[in-house]
Amino acid sequence: METERRTNTRQTGGAGARDRLLSFAIGLALILFGMMAGAGSLRAQTGADPYLDLELVLLADATGSIDDAEIRFQREGYARAITDPAVLSAIAGNAYGKIAVAYVEWADAGSQDVVVDWTVIDGRASAEAFAAALLVPPRRAFGRNAIGAALLEGKRMIEENQYQGIRRVIDLSADSANNWNGPPLETARAEVVASGIVINGLAVLCRHCSGRPASYVLEDAFAERIIGGPGSFVVTADSTATFADAVRKKLILEIAGKTPEREFAER
Repeated sequence: METERRTNTRQTGGAGARDRLLSFAIGLALILFGMMAGAGSLRAQTGADPYLDLELVLLADATGSIDDAEIRFQREGYARAITDPAVLSAIAGNAYGKIAVAYVEWADAGSQDVVVDWTVIDGRASAEAFAAALLVPPRRAFGRNAIGAALLEGKRMIEENQYQGIRRVIDLSADSANNWNGPPLETARAEVVASGIVINGLAVLCRHCSGRPASYVLEDAFAERIIGGPGSFVVTADSTATFADAVRKKLILEIAGKTPEREFAER
């Protein structure tokens, strides 16, 4: 009888242990499920997955040679380009099908204005929202050329954002390659390229027939002083009529991770 009671006690104790273990496993599963659900909710609130194909800072010239009408003209050109079907197709054709873009107007060393902050573009609706936002703010950047400072501002923005792009690119547009104040251009370019960021350029030749700089070839100066990193390139906008088309072609190349032929880059 005593042996039977001891046997029953052992069986009861074993069942109790199993019950406690099962309760612990269920509780742990519920905790993990809650954590996963919370993480999913947080991703939904903060813009979801940070991984994308490209982080792109568009640095647009707002120096003294650019009047307010030209500021508007540049913004409209980028707005048309970013919503172009060929650009949207290039975005969709990549691994993640989305890019992050910011538009900054630059002038002197203390004057870089974020016109549109980081925006994920993953289709027509987000591209149109970016384009619309581009046309709203007033001009807030003024002064003489400080390309070195502009490049370092682009680097800072890329390194401090929340995204993880397969590629990281700064795209600088200008109608000269001068650097009148701020950090030395050579030093700034070396720092940006050393961080793994590619610098491309848009050489703007003739708005209202201002033409080329008198003392040097603008594309060559871009190649020698400004662009850098694997596959970096210069595209030329040689008139008001071709500006938006040059921006569109440049964006397609950057989004696809391609480099133009030399003869294309100089058109």
